[in-house]
Amino acid sequence: MRARWWLIGLGIALVLVLLSPLASPDPDGLERVAENHGFIERALEPVYQLIPDYVFPGISDERLATVLAGAVGVLVVFALTWGLASLLRTARHREGAESGR
Repeated sequence: MRARWWLIGLGIALVLVLLSPLASPDPDGLERVAENHGFIERALEPVYQLIPDYVFPGISDERLATVLAGAVGVLVVFALTWGLASLLRTARHREGAESGR
């Protein structure tokens, strides 16, 4: 039953990724405020970037590159979350077995 909810969430996220080329090209709210108040230049670059600016290497079509970058991001976050949940479930299971002795 839990796996079904995980897969439903993954499916919804991937559908939203497919719609990402329809998103507004305008900056988001925080970026707009930073531009309007003149402190956008003070923003620091991230420590690392997996897929900078959603440009997927080797893909010339910007919309397809955005979809692929989003899909990779969703799948990476899904895998990390699934793995962490599995570790926590195993630890909780072990803890319950030890307290039952």
